[in-house]
Amino acid sequence: MTHRIAIYPGTFDPLTYGHLDIIERAAGLCEALIVAVASNAGKGPLLSVEERTELVTDEVRRLNDDGTIAAPVKVMPFASLLTDFAREQNASIIVRGLRAVSDFEIEFQMASINKRLHGDLETVFLMAAEHQHFVASRFVKEVHKYGGDISSFVPASVVRKMNSL
Repeated sequence: MTHRIAIYPGTFDPLTYGHLDIIERAAGLCEALIVAVASNAGKGPLLSVEERTELVTDEVRRLNDDGTIAAPVKVMPFASLLTDFAREQNASIIVRGLRAVSDFEIEFQMASINKRLHGDLETVFLMAAEHQHFVASRFVKEVHKYGGDISSFVPASVVRKMNSL
């Protein structure tokens, strides 16, 4: 069997408990997981790629330290085509989380394009945990913008970072 490296790409702006759930579960399905933080300036991220990478790294370290995840997980920023990044990292799996049926259409299109660009790359979809189906980073940012409590959606480190903006 070949070494199975998976990539979980995203903007993570901000990192949510839903993202962490996917990271935990994806790490159990592969021999190594790369959480790839996309620069994605087109989405107009609230946090810089460096800030997002640092927040994800800190939370992954916490999950490793408390034994929640056993497989090696690296966090890396990227600013290229995902398929090119996957080739550079010798990854064969892309992991994507799905919250609702509406997510599937766009994820299916992206998976199809990625497959056309990199024929050996498989996309695996993980359903969001039931209690995370409604959580989206864009909603977290909106709630925070108007002074709402985001602590049930994101780790404390993210709350602190967002409150410092």
